[in-house]
Amino acid sequence: MCRHLGYLGPERTLHSLVYDGQYSLETQAYAPRMTQGNLLNADGYGVGWYQDGAPVRFRRAQPIWTDQSFREVAGAVRASCAVAAIRSATAGFPVDESCAQPFRAGPWLFSHNGKIEGYGGVESRLRELAGDVADVPDARAPVDSAPLFALAVRHWREGAPLGDGLAAALAAITALAPGRYNLLASDGTSLAATTWGDSLFVREDGDAIRIASEPLDDDAGWRRVPDRSLVTAGLASGVRIDPL
Repeated sequence: MCRHLGYLGPERTLHSLVYDGQYSLETQAYAPRMTQGNLLNADGYGVGWYQDGAPVRFRRAQPIWTDQSFREVAGAVRASCAVAAIRSATAGFPVDESCAQPFRAGPWLFSHNGKIEGYGGVESRLRELAGDVADVPDARAPVDSAPLFALAVRHWREGAPLGDGLAAALAAITALAPGRYNLLASDGTSLAATTWGDSLFVREDGDAIRIASEPLDDDAGWRRVPDRSLVTAGLASGVRIDPL
């Protein structure tokens, strides 16, 4: 169910982030190795990065490997912090650009890899917990990831650190419904992620950090994150993994 990638480090092109590596994010769109229950991630994609401290996005509802224009543009854009995602739409949700992630609010970018089981039975309660999201268009997207994003935004706005906001959203949804809840977020200077039912790996290369659903190559530097963990990462603090 979907794949995502976070990067923090020296500026590099979006092309290198998305297309480099034997098992690049683009390759994972048509030949994923670790997804559950799907063979393709062809229902859209998105890349978010920061320009003058504010998040900028490029999203489409088509398979990433069919978009040659983005492949060219990605070589001209450089970023030091980015979140990218490819989508396999859950049955019942539209293949629409509004559902492609990362979602965005304020300085935050957010991606959800997974699904909420029995979403129809808990949607209203989730939206009630999230509160007023009138000024967050992505929180109203017609997909189960949207209220999870809204919950995280609520906690971030209340002052929670990046990782704590994800953990709080996860605690709220797991009290209501089973599912797979691998979440990923950035604020422009740090990354945070959760594992809950799906794969996640981290890699530190001196002054660069990557968090990805699957390793992008066969380098031994990739470390699997245990299930039900919270990952927080910053260039000064490095990578920290705590149980959830």
